[in-house]
Order: sequence, then C-alpha cells, then structure tokens
Amino acid sequence: MEAAWIKHTDAASADVLDFASAGDMVVAGALVAAADGDCDACFDLGVAYSTGSNGVACDLVEAHKWFNLAAVAGHEEATHCRAEVSDDMTAREIAEAQRRARQWLAGSMRKAA
Repeated sequence: MEAAWIKHTDAASADVLDFASAGDMVVAGALVAAADGDCDACFDLGVAYSTGSNGVACDLVEAHKWFNLAAVAGHEEATHCRAEVSDDMTAREIAEAQRRARQWLAGSMRKAA
C-alpha cells in the first residue's frame, strides 16, 4: 500500500502502479468475501498465493491455508489444488498452513458469535 503514495512522472511507472493497485483490490475484495464465508473467495486467494498473482508474492503456506479453507467449505477443486501445493511443501510448512487455517476459522467464528 505504501506505493500508492509515491508520485510517478513516468507514464510506464504509473501503469505498473495502476496494475499493482488493481491486484491489491482483487485480494482485498477476496479477503472480505472470505471473511463472510465465501469458499470461492478462499479458492481465489489460494490461486493468488500459489501463483504469486494479484499483487501477492508466491507463498505456498498461505496458498495451502486458503485452499484448505475452501475445501472445508465444500469447494471441490480446492481439495485437488491443496494436494498439488502440498507436494512442494515440507511437513513443517503444511503444519504451519493448517495452524493458520485453524486460526482464521477461530477468528471468523468469534465474529459470528
């Protein structure tokens, strides 16, 4: 978000900033929808983190977390994506992803109560 405050005089730099901002908005929208229990948004976040798209860096732990949350909510394709991501992760990374998913679920349950 810090980049939004930088003034650009170069048109090419401004285009890059606009693209980054658009990606940030996609992720921000998906986070809001995921907090509301949207399994498609969780899946979309898993895709973003597994591919390093929409303004986020590639992070397999976060990708696994989001695919896991989507799978638990009933998204069928998320189960397969979670398994694929797991193939490139250590047992410790998978455990961390599962811990983060439980933490997310606990936080959203508190909001619902």
